[in-house]
Amino acid sequence: MQDIVIEVVGPVGDCAVLKVAGEVDVFTAPKLREQIIDLAAKGTVHVIADLGSVQFLDSTGLGVLVGGLKRLRTQDGSLALVMTTDRISRIFKITGLTAVFKSYASAQEAIAADPHWTQAVESEAGGVAEWCARNELNKP
Repeated sequence: MQDIVIEVVGPVGDCAVLKVAGEVDVFTAPKLREQIIDLAAKGTVHVIADLGSVQFLDSTGLGVLVGGLKRLRTQDGSLALVMTTDRISRIFKITGLTAVFKSYASAQEAIAADPHWTQAVESEAGGVAEWCARNELNKP
């Protein structure tokens, strides 16, 4: 069993990136749930979960992501995913969750695709690429 590591990048305005690494399973998923709840409670409701370093994701992890999306949507927020491995992408395809979540190949791509995010980072850093570089989001 490998633990989960969650790094919060931001927030910038009401937006933040969660860089998730390790395994998201029945033992570790509650940490991810608590992080999303904590962000939402503090008004950060537009979240990108970067799953690029996730090695394993079970049904509990999927449930946390679906629950997080529902929670954020009740506050007019959003939850987008970054998926860079076939193993993780396949889980979302098999379960039909690709129809529920917007997914991207990088955090920078996810930020650039969302006007709310783009406005938030441009006000702080002058542009998406600059903000991503400053926060080391271009690295795998």
